[in-house]
Amino acid sequence: MDTDKAPRSNRSTVGRVVAVVVMGLTLYIVLPALVRVIASWPRLLKLEPWWLVVAVVTEIASFFCSMALLRLILRSDSWFPVVTSALAGNAVTNTLPGGDALGASVQFRMLSAAGIDSVQAASGLAVASIIGIAGLLSLPIFALPVVLGGVSVRAGLVHAGELGVFGFVLIMVLGIVLLTTDRTLIVTGRAVQWLLNKLPRRPRTTNLPDRLIAERDLVRTDLGKNWWKAVLLIAGRIGLDYFSLLAALRATGARPNPSLVLLAYSATAVIALLPLTPGGLGIVEASLSGLLVLANVPSASAVVATLAFRVGSYWLPTIAGGVCWILFRRRYGRLTVSEKTA
Repeated sequence: MDTDKAPRSNRSTVGRVVAVVVMGLTLYIVLPALVRVIASWPRLLKLEPWWLVVAVVTEIASFFCSMALLRLILRSDSWFPVVTSALAGNAVTNTLPGGDALGASVQFRMLSAAGIDSVQAASGLAVASIIGIAGLLSLPIFALPVVLGGVSVRAGLVHAGELGVFGFVLIMVLGIVLLTTDRTLIVTGRAVQWLLNKLPRRPRTTNLPDRLIAERDLVRTDLGKNWWKAVLLIAGRIGLDYFSLLAALRATGARPNPSLVLLAYSATAVIALLPLTPGGLGIVEASLSGLLVLANVPSASAVVATLAFRVGSYWLPTIAGGVCWILFRRRYGRLTVSEKTA
């Protein structure tokens, strides 16, 4: 018996069990809110159809900006592997326990199978993730002028805004450290390289710390030249997603203060970063509908708007991800990381 493989298998099984238990407990807590939102689906037929179209179109444009940003960071000329891997990885994230890690792994393996260097793919995904999180956490800052101008804001939204600003500072510090110092990347690279070389049936990885630093320098130089494109794309990614929520609210007939909706949206985005359920299922529905009520949206409108928003941001991309997985497999075959890209 291979005593080395058995502990790894046991740890993997325990990890999956823990993920399922955590997800189950979380869903049990948020289940009433989730059921309430999903049960409102017949009311979608009574919403303003043109505003629903706007909500879906802006959500599609938001995903396009996200993929264009990743393509820019990866310095890739091809759209197909970037789009298909992003949507397929997103579908895994939205459907499986521990989906964030699994989704990132699937996306990484698809990019590698498409011929993109593994270090380039890993660093690109990491940079895109950091930029995306920083953008989300910066949103409360844009609502501060209205809040400071005397608009009445519920305490829950104020605390959510404070949390977002604090997180923004932390993620900016992390980004500066990674972009300007080598020590953190060297330690991280050594740890990752050790873990990779412990995996069975995988080419041995060497010089990963040096490769990470070299790739970081390339990304930093390239983003330095195209910083305005990165800013526009991340602004488009988040801004269009937010406008999709506003359009869903308008479809219900509600006309809340956009700044208060921005606080509710940003707070929900921060909460959804916690990988408790696949794609934030249940958590987003519960928190967004509740926070929209704090933003002075009528309860019925908040629930229906949340459902409409999630159709465009969760359900449709998940379905599209399954289609992208099939298309990718037809073109590239099985997912393997070759020795060249390892």
